Amino acid sequence: MLSDKGTNIFSEIGNFFKENDATSAMNAIMDMTKALRLSEKRLFGSESKCNCKLTQLQVLGLLMLFPCFMIRNAYNYSKSSLSGLFDCRKDVFYRFISNESYDWRKILATVSLQLWNKSQEKRTSDSTDPVCLMVDDTDYPKRGIQTELIGKIYSHVTHSMMLGFKGLFIGITDGISQMLLDFAIVGEAGKKGDHGLKQKQLDARFSKEHDKDSHTAKRIGEYSQSKITLMIEMIRRVIKRKIHFDYVLADSWFACAEVILFITSRHVRCHYLGMIKMGKTKYIYKGKEYTANQLVAIFDHPKKGRKYSRLLGCWYITVDVIFAGRNVRLFFTKRDKRGKWNGLITTNRKIDFFEAYRIYSMRWSLEVVFKESKQNLGLGKYQMRNFSSQIAMTAITAMQYNLLSTARRFSDYETVGGLFKDATKGSVELTLTERIWDIMLEVVRKIAECFNIEDEDIFDTLLNRSDKLSHFVELYQLKLAS
Repeated sequence: MLSDKGTNIFSEIGNFFKENDATSAMNAIMDMTKALRLSEKRLFGSESKCNCKLTQLQVLGLLMLFPCFMIRNAYNYSKSSLSGLFDCRKDVFYRFISNESYDWRKILATVSLQLWNKSQEKRTSDSTDPVCLMVDDTDYPKRGIQTELIGKIYSHVTHSMMLGFKGLFIGITDGISQMLLDFAIVGEAGKKGDHGLKQKQLDARFSKEHDKDSHTAKRIGEYSQSKITLMIEMIRRVIKRKIHFDYVLADSWFACAEVILFITSRHVRCHYLGMIKMGKTKYIYKGKEYTANQLVAIFDHPKKGRKYSRLLGCWYITVDVIFAGRNVRLFFTKRDKRGKWNGLITTNRKIDFFEAYRIYSMRWSLEVVFKESKQNLGLGKYQMRNFSSQIAMTAITAMQYNLLSTARRFSDYETVGGLFKDATKGSVELTLTERIWDIMLEVVRKIAECFNIEDEDIFDTLLNRSDKLSHFVELYQLKLAS
C-alpha cells in the first residue's frame, strides 16, 4: 500500500521489476516515466489536498499504467496486482476522469512535449527524413445509445453508418517515432441535424448541464465544428508550443483552399503534402482552369510528361499549377495503364515525385498508431456516458501510446506492439505471484489456528527449507520489501 503521498507511482512500481529479459520492457517504460517532470499546479491548476488518499499525479500515473497491467477500466482495478500496491476504490478514478476543471489538451501537450524532446535526443544529425505532422480521423464505434452527444457517423472503413464518434488526431513523426499531440472528438449532424437518430433515441441520450467556462464545454463546442477548422487550430497550437516540423501530411479530405492558404502563410514555415480528389476542383495551368482529370488527359503520353518508375512500379506525371492563388505542384500516379489515376498536391515545388512519394508514405504511420492503440490500449472503446470522460480517456490513451513509443525508441524493440506484449508479461507474473501469496497466507493462518502453531514457524518451513518454493520466493521478495 502507498504510504507516502510524495511517492512517485512510476518509481514505486519500478522497484518490482528486476533487470532481466522478462522485465526489460517494463523497465524501459518505467525509465521514461520517471524522467517526466510533472507538476500538479501546472497540469491540473491546483494541488491535491493533504487529506487525500492519492494525489492527482498519482491517480494519473496509475491510469497511464492500466494497459501494462491488463486493467481494462477502473471497475477492474480492485482485481489487479496494482490494487495490492496502491489501495483505492474505483470511484477515485471515475471522479478524476469526469472532472471538468481539468484541461486535458494542456495535460496531453505537457507530457507529449517532454516525451517528444526525449525521443529527439536519439535523432542523428545526418537523418534525411523530415519531421512531419499527420492529420487523420478514426472511428469510435459505440453500442450504448445512452451516451452524451452520441450519434451516427459514416465509416470509411466499413462504408456504412454506425453509432459512435469520430476522433480527429494530429500526430508527429520523424520516420522512427510517432506520437499523438492533439485531438478532438467530433460528430456528424447529418442533413436533418438529428445525427441520424430518431427522436426517441435522441431523448434517451445522457445529458448534463456544463459550466459554460469549463474545458468540457469548450470541447463540446468542437463537436460540431468542421474538421478543416479543427485541423488548422491544432496546427496553430503545435506552432505555439515551438515544435518544429517540415511537412503537414493529410488525405484528400483536407486538400482545400483554406488549408493551402494557411500553410503558405508566413508564420507556419512548412509545406503541405497530401492526396487530392480527382473531382471538380479547378487548377490553373498556363492561365486556364482544368480539373485533375483534364490535366491528366493533357499529359498522359510519354512525349508530354508521363513517365514510368521501375523502382516503384507505377506511372507518374508532374505538373506545376496555381491553386487558391498559390504555386503548387501536382503529382499523378497509377499502378498500370488500365488503373485509375490518383493525385498528390504539395506546396513545395522543389521536390520530385520520388521524394514526395517517400515523404507521404510517412503518413501511414498514423494508421499504425490507430491500429496499435485500439488493439493494445482500447482507444475509443470507453464505456462512459459523459462526454468529459470520453475526452479524458482519449487523452490518457494518447499519453500511454506516446510513452510506449518513446520507450521503444530507447530499447531494442522494433514495434510498440512488441514492447507492450513483453511489458504485460511482467505484470502477469506479478499478478499471479500476488494471488498465490494471498492463498498461501490464508492457508498458513488456518493451519496455525488448527494446530496452535506460530505463523513464523510455518513460514520458515515452507519458504526457507523448500527448494520447490525458492523460485516463488525470488519473485515475491520485492513485494515483501515494499
